Amino acid sequence: MPEIITLGEALVDLVSSRSGVNLIEAPSFEKAPGGAPANVAAGISKLGITSGFIGLVGDDPFGHFLAKTLEDGGVDISELHFSTEARTGLAFVSLKEDGERDFIFYRHPSADMLLSSEHISPSYLQQAKILHFGSISTINEPPKSATMKAVMSALAHDLTVSFDPNIRLNLWPNTKQARTEILNFWQHAQIIKLSEEELGFLSNRNDYIDWNESDLFNIASEFWHNNLHLLVITRGKKGAFALTREGSIQIPGFDVRAIDTTGAGDGFMAGLLTSLLRHRLLTKIPSREELSELLRYANAVGALTTTKKGAIPALPSLNDVQQFLIRSDNSSKK
Repeated sequence: MPEIITLGEALVDLVSSRSGVNLIEAPSFEKAPGGAPANVAAGISKLGITSGFIGLVGDDPFGHFLAKTLEDGGVDISELHFSTEARTGLAFVSLKEDGERDFIFYRHPSADMLLSSEHISPSYLQQAKILHFGSISTINEPPKSATMKAVMSALAHDLTVSFDPNIRLNLWPNTKQARTEILNFWQHAQIIKLSEEELGFLSNRNDYIDWNESDLFNIASEFWHNNLHLLVITRGKKGAFALTREGSIQIPGFDVRAIDTTGAGDGFMAGLLTSLLRHRLLTKIPSREELSELLRYANAVGALTTTKKGAIPALPSLNDVQQFLIRSDNSSKK
């Protein structure tokens, strides 16, 4: 049985074959598997920890492509379901020169929007150690109720609940609902990862570009709750900031040539969860040294993910990350 289970959307990214153009100017698109929770499951498996995915895709070529991709990558797909009522979601993505992206979703509705409580098996969850999910499955019903059922079942069976808001405002009816629902699910999670831009949104501040470590500590502390074990804020090239009950730390990122940032956050999340599990830090508060190593490892996974196109195809293996960290160590000693 998988040690880490992710829940939510699996979709197909159609990525512009040419960088530095918008969707109108894109000459063609390359198919790539995606969807944040699916990406995280694939990333976890590549890093040597067993993973499973709960979701709903269309009973169509794209849905079966996603299922095969996950299965070939070592992800348990016994709880991946197929819908005949809706097709697999698509996301058209164009890449800017710096690797950042613009995108548009086709989901009216997509199959993942029909995930229901009937698709959630408590007996499947109770064998795992971590349940991870994002906010896209909390936007509408029935997946919102399905997600809450999975979270409550995970907590009842003493799993650690991990949450990455992964905010896509163009999918929400309005910003007020986005904040309300995200913070509702936030209260149930012990591990939370979000970007500083997303923290800016939740705190209703747009000056996140100028935040220093003291700002991050003060603002992140406003969102701390008693059940929370670890709160991590990713900062792109500036690295990552983490907050625990005993303090905070900022760790710099890695300087790599970014080609596509599509799966960077998901790679970071996979690195963070696998590292927490390997070092038995799911319930133990990490020391400053342990926290530094956790973030360094997750930063490395995220950085490597940006060096290739796509999300799942770009996620690094355990050996890739180990060799990257060795090279980085050797370079810093020169």
